[in-house]
Amino acid sequence: MYARTRRFSVGLPRNISVLSDGRVLFLRSRDGDDPVLCLWLVAPNGQEEIVVDPAELPELGDGELPLAELARRERARESAAGIVGYAVDHDGTRACFTIGGSLFVVDLATGELSEPTIAGPVFDPRLSPDGRLVAYVSGNDLRLVDLASPDSDRGLTAAGAGPVSYGRAEFIAAEEMQRSRGYWWSPSSDRLLITRVDEAPVSRWWIADPAHPDRPPNEVRYPATGSANAQVELLLVDLDGHQRAIRWDEDGRFEYLAGVVWTAGHDPLIVRQTRDQREVSIATLDPDNLQLSERRVVTDDTWVELIPSSPTPCERGLLTIEDLAPLAGVTDVAEPGRRALLLDGRALTGAELNVRSIIGVVGDSVVCSAWTSPSEIHLVLIDLTGSADPLQLTTVPGVHAAVIGGVGSNGDGGDGSGDGDQPLLAVTSARPATDGVEVAVRPLASGDTADADRPATRGLGAPVAFIEDVSHRPPIKAVPIFCQLGADRLESALFLPSNYDGTGPLPVLLDPYGGPHAQRVLKTQTAHLVSQWFAEQGFAVLVVDGRGTPGRGPEWERQVWGDLATPVLEDQLAALDAAADEFSVLDLDRVAIRGWSFGGYLAALAVLRRPDRFHAAVAGAPVTTWRLYDTHYTERYLGRPDLHPRHYDTTDLTAEAAKLTRPLLLIHGLADDNVVAAHTLRLSTALLAEAVPHRVLPLSGVTHMTPQEAVAENLLWLQLDFIREALGLGRSVPSPSAPSMVGSGGRP
Repeated sequence: MYARTRRFSVGLPRNISVLSDGRVLFLRSRDGDDPVLCLWLVAPNGQEEIVVDPAELPELGDGELPLAELARRERARESAAGIVGYAVDHDGTRACFTIGGSLFVVDLATGELSEPTIAGPVFDPRLSPDGRLVAYVSGNDLRLVDLASPDSDRGLTAAGAGPVSYGRAEFIAAEEMQRSRGYWWSPSSDRLLITRVDEAPVSRWWIADPAHPDRPPNEVRYPATGSANAQVELLLVDLDGHQRAIRWDEDGRFEYLAGVVWTAGHDPLIVRQTRDQREVSIATLDPDNLQLSERRVVTDDTWVELIPSSPTPCERGLLTIEDLAPLAGVTDVAEPGRRALLLDGRALTGAELNVRSIIGVVGDSVVCSAWTSPSEIHLVLIDLTGSADPLQLTTVPGVHAAVIGGVGSNGDGGDGSGDGDQPLLAVTSARPATDGVEVAVRPLASGDTADADRPATRGLGAPVAFIEDVSHRPPIKAVPIFCQLGADRLESALFLPSNYDGTGPLPVLLDPYGGPHAQRVLKTQTAHLVSQWFAEQGFAVLVVDGRGTPGRGPEWERQVWGDLATPVLEDQLAALDAAADEFSVLDLDRVAIRGWSFGGYLAALAVLRRPDRFHAAVAGAPVTTWRLYDTHYTERYLGRPDLHPRHYDTTDLTAEAAKLTRPLLLIHGLADDNVVAAHTLRLSTALLAEAVPHRVLPLSGVTHMTPQEAVAENLLWLQLDFIREALGLGRSVPSPSAPSMVGSGGRP
């Protein structure tokens, strides 16, 4: 069930938009077994209706997706089918989307579906704000179609060829900078800003499928750390195709085009970042004379964090999310080490919050997402005048997110005010004891409000509608014991078997990610089901977020700079010892560790460096040598390899191969274009050179996501068997009294 339901994500509402008339548009499948996403609407009276069901278009499918779309889905970790994304016009009258590389446009008032005649295949279509035109990428070109003219499809840019493309985000932008797009409509629908990406300087790598030697390898342009990035130009293009180049990096200081923000009532903002990531410039572009004027500069001695919703322009000035210390030019910081909301450089939040994102501006207030504690994410209303303290809108422990009605242009976020006196928020809430999510549409109000059946909120009115979650309810219940362990009060979660009677110590399984940009210890339910499943097999499972992980402020994240190995491993050990002292059910003579991606690196690192503490490891898709990973991520934490070679030498697992004395299982998808399989193969080669026994499980045709049902299910059993064997526990035999979510309770 776990694999079939894509980790119980099938049936969850997603991609929610609140339209200006109060209707809510979203994606969701029909039920928890169907991975095909449909387009739905919720009327102001709360009634759901399906707008487009891909099943009614049986001749179409996801089998012939454009290569650019396949790459986008990999970057976004997208495993669903059907309508996986859409764009709306400013007034919410139309939506456009792709299925199987074809373009569709739906009238949201009548439900009429049309399929414009285009060149295709289609990637990333977006309606103009006025709803008359659709721009889209096909191959390497950006094209345009007028919906009122059947034969109007035409190229808007010069034909891209070879390594040159228009309107697409390059690998680094999509994978690391959270910029998934390469073009932006003007609010007046009369021109676009478009990227021209030349990947000729980027190294060509080849990813072959050894299971199919008759097929040619896939060529990817992979910018490994220390090597050249793609060259990104920015063009202002009129609807007649006339284009002008924007010199966004005139003095050569900026390597990365981090973002473009173009919203109604404001000139475009161009966000630029230096190669060492210690400076970010936000510049205003005059679209008439193409002159840039610097609006704000953010600097940091280690790195400046890129946050997609920052900057956001509003009537009162420029909103940004910044790390207050040790940034230059910020003088009103009450306490250092917080990620704060700033208005034209003036901090609006203090030590009580770590702001994650800007959701929308409403009059003299802004709705933000923020950590109120490391394991909880809440919605907060912040006064832009500084005359009132921030108001926490959600109060029940959990992870809360929202979209706000009437914000932005073409679904891109923006300046903000919703229509009417009470803008609507679609609030998605995941809670630690509740399966799935609750999505409630609420008006932004004043004062404390509550209703009899729903948790109390402040500043939000009673729900006017709910969006149903039709995902399956797991047959097991995650029961995390949330705790802060050790001297650094490391955020942790401990899982025990549901039938554990307290008799005898339990073998231990550490189940971390443990690295930058990802948290495991959050107060939700579904995200912890795999950890609970391993616990049901007779383990005490410990999940720890150590130094480098988000939620505890910028100083905590920056403690891994120059060394992605020592701090993260030390924190896992500190939490393990503290948990053994506090709970006295952990058998420290039988300790295993498993992880994927950075967690895989951490797992392999643990048995290499501390075989006295870790007795077995499963490393899935691990980075093993950081010189093989990409520029933007790796150089943020380790610097450039030519300037800081020691940072790379001391974190390279292949250099420590001779130290391995414990069982290690390496798992890697051979089609992975993010952490390429060469990582595992090079470590295996180094281990073989030292005559060190180990196991390698290659996954043919599998990327970094492992979305295939059989692969995802059987991988859990294989990992379990390996760990049990390595710890001397024998092959796994499911207990009749222990619940299971894999298969039907027994082995596949």
